[in-house]
Amino acid sequence: MKRLFDVAVVGATGVVGNIMISLLEERHFPINKLYPIASKKSAGTRIEFKGKYLIVNDLEEFDFSKVQLALFSPGASVSAIYAPRAAAAGCVVIDNTSQFRRDEDIPLIVPEVNPHAISQYKSRNIIANPNCSTIQMLVALKPIYDAVGIKRINVATYQAVSGSGKKAIEELATQSIARLSGKPIKCDVYPKPIAFNVLPHIDVFMENGYTKEEMKMVWETKKIFENESILVNPTAVRVPVFYGHSEAVHIETHQKITTEQARILLKKAPGVVLMDERQPGGYPTAVTEASDKDAVFVGRIREDISHSYGLNLWIVSDNIRKGAALNSIQIAEILIKEYI
Repeated sequence: MKRLFDVAVVGATGVVGNIMISLLEERHFPINKLYPIASKKSAGTRIEFKGKYLIVNDLEEFDFSKVQLALFSPGASVSAIYAPRAAAAGCVVIDNTSQFRRDEDIPLIVPEVNPHAISQYKSRNIIANPNCSTIQMLVALKPIYDAVGIKRINVATYQAVSGSGKKAIEELATQSIARLSGKPIKCDVYPKPIAFNVLPHIDVFMENGYTKEEMKMVWETKKIFENESILVNPTAVRVPVFYGHSEAVHIETHQKITTEQARILLKKAPGVVLMDERQPGGYPTAVTEASDKDAVFVGRIREDISHSYGLNLWIVSDNIRKGAALNSIQIAEILIKEYI
């Protein structure tokens, strides 16, 4: 008989939480009882799951001893308080925030890249989900990394506003309408207008001039690949797209790899869809391919004309699905199959 699990989704009314609940149903996760959880402000509202409406629980009052698994996506400051409490109550926490990613005793997991590290969850009963931009990049680079090694990654991201939450989605929509109507633009979420604009700034600025979003890609790549020597140089950019992050990735490998060899590897790679035709439209984009899809799409593969060991790739994925909710659930699927 198939074992069923009681599962909590913390941040259930948020953008990522909504998709988590949809994916739990879509992927037939073995759930006995689902507990949607949110802040006091959202407690008492209803969320649909498997044709029924569930009442959203108040996070402050919820007893985590009632569940075996908790999917967290409420914001780092909230996870900092409640994820350890949930873990202490006996359930395994998969946390989608940045709170625990750099902790040495907490595994940071991309299932297609380092599923073996899930076994380390017992130290604190918490597993961390990486940054959305890191996830899609490493899913695509993993087969190349295994085949020829990677010395250096230079990446520019083009990140959708959904990465900033519901208010950012609304801001892009309202600013777009205002711009097209010739009305004044109001900025609440971002320091400058995002509609019809590009902002080279995500998260806070660090002392070295990089933003925290950029440094997350540096720290997380080293941890997930278990390689402190790999060099990562990121520029994170916010663009006026609702869903789907895009990345221009330039890598320097330890051994020479041709475009055709890279294509062969990527065709077989789990979680990757290769879309690399050298003609108009023969490449993936956030809106036409990635949005509302589970895969990481790769195109524009070229040998770097400026470096004999260089390779260029264009990588696109839905930041809310694979970049957050789906990755968390894939971790949970491996966890219940192999570890609990």
